[in-house]
Amino acid sequence: MSSILKRFSKYLHSIKYPDERSSWNIAGIIKGKNAFYKFDVRNMKKEGDKVFQNGYLKTEAEKMVLEFIDYWVILDIEELNNYITTNKLKDVYLENLLSELTWNIILTKEA
Repeated sequence: MSSILKRFSKYLHSIKYPDERSSWNIAGIIKGKNAFYKFDVRNMKKEGDKVFQNGYLKTEAEKMVLEFIDYWVILDIEELNNYITTNKLKDVYLENLLSELTWNIILTKEA
C-alpha cells in the first residue's frame, strides 16, 4: 500500500480495497459522514513550478482526493467530468473548482 493511501485511510472507516487492478484504490466512509465511496487517491505531480493531478474521465472511482500539507480536498468525479465537458476544458485549476463545483469536502489533517 502506498504511503498516501495509508495517510488518507486514517480518515475513513469500513475500508475496502479493489480485488484486482482498478481505477479506484480505496473505498470507505469518511469519518463523521454516512456514504460509502470509491476514491482515486494518488500523489500530486510537479513540473517546474506547477503542481498538478491527472485524472480520467472514465473511471470507477466516485471521488478524487488531492493531498496538501494541512488538508485533503475531495472532489466528486461525476460533477468534475460534467464541468470539464460542459465548459470544454483541458486544464482546470483547484481554486476555480472549489467555487464552481457544489460537492467538495475539505478535510483538515489531524496533527
